Amino acid sequence: MTKIKLNKKVEFLVNELDKLYPDAECSLDYINAFQLLISTQLSAQCTDACVNKVTPALFEKYPDAKAFANAELEDIEKYIYATGFYHNKAKNIKSCCIMLCDKFNGDVPHTMEELTMLAGVGRKTANLVLGDAFNIPSIVVDTHCIRLSGRLGLTKNTDPNKIESDLRIIIPPDKSNKFCHALVLHGRAVCTAKKPKCDKCTLKNNCNYYENL
Repeated sequence: MTKIKLNKKVEFLVNELDKLYPDAECSLDYINAFQLLISTQLSAQCTDACVNKVTPALFEKYPDAKAFANAELEDIEKYIYATGFYHNKAKNIKSCCIMLCDKFNGDVPHTMEELTMLAGVGRKTANLVLGDAFNIPSIVVDTHCIRLSGRLGLTKNTDPNKIESDLRIIIPPDKSNKFCHALVLHGRAVCTAKKPKCDKCTLKNNCNYYENL
């Protein structure tokens, strides 16, 4: 996608989603960047609601990176079993926390390059941490963002990294974090994967998907 100025369509979509979901925010429960980092890793192939049920006891047992780094994998697995793929998640979390302790003094770094060095952390997780924990303009490309940005005609790409690049060009940085959270909420409530509720959607007159029905 070539660089363009913010056009009326994008401006409308950003403003309309802001009106529809004025309180749009991350649905994971956390109190600091470290908890968000771990919770986001647990949310892979799992609902945020399930993660939120697991993390209170998990963070009481392991309150920081050092605690996770020193823990036995089997013990971590017992706490995160309900989130699925618990063997791989426990391994990544422990490795991640070992690196946090070794390279970052136990603190969560706040650059994309450093975050994606950590085990189990890709650009989606890194962007969520940067945007929500550090208030750095970010684009979180999850399944809802991929689906809605394509349907709305904001990108022709399907690769998450390319979609992120496309959206960074057209979404104002100061709106990007909330915009992505609003896409998630709209994707859950209205623009669902199998049967989108186009008749109830206030975005439909600016939606390529609706125009082609």
